[in-house]
Amino acid sequence: MPGISSSPDAVMDDVSTSLLVLASRNRKKSDEIRQLLQPRKIEVRGLSDFNDVPEVVEDGTTFAENAALKASQTARFLGLWTLGEDSGLCVDVLDGAPGVYSARFSGEQATDESNNEKLVSELAGVDEEKRAAHYVCHVAVSDPAGDVKLSVEATCRGRILSEPRGSNGFGYDPYFLLPEYHRTFGELAPVVKRYLSHRARAFQRLVPGLVALLSGS
Repeated sequence: MPGISSSPDAVMDDVSTSLLVLASRNRKKSDEIRQLLQPRKIEVRGLSDFNDVPEVVEDGTTFAENAALKASQTARFLGLWTLGEDSGLCVDVLDGAPGVYSARFSGEQATDESNNEKLVSELAGVDEEKRAAHYVCHVAVSDPAGDVKLSVEATCRGRILSEPRGSNGFGYDPYFLLPEYHRTFGELAPVVKRYLSHRARAFQRLVPGLVALLSGS
């Protein structure tokens, strides 16, 4: 029986069937996902709301594989509907790197700062027009038995700058320029990013199916 503030059955009795566990310990990402699902009245609980949830080894070779691993393994442990999300930055001239290693690009103890330093170093001397990149977001939703029932992916294209601009967002956001808006994700207000980002686009595709699953329709 997983350690939890109350049993899964008690949790389901206390809230609507629109309870969804987010298989993530990334606070900023969790907050962003909560905001994206809030209009649909889906209650999102993160892993910090439960005790002793084991870490998922993200050894997939694609965003889809890692998202499914997070969703299914966490759902099986808790016995609750679970969303797994994997996202990252792919730079064309770096053959798609950092890709699935975006969060640990600079090593196992990576921080946003060290990852960005490594990215800037890797792109030193690369002309601006050759710095094309895209963010990827893959989302998988698992039922309480650990079977993935829904999976979507979306991207957002941009370009990597050599200097950061803005202090909003997280990860590589201050370096990721949206050319059509002449702003980085770091310069955009959170409410604007929620409409434009790879994550926003993925959740726009996800929500209809997610609502149907959680309502049992």
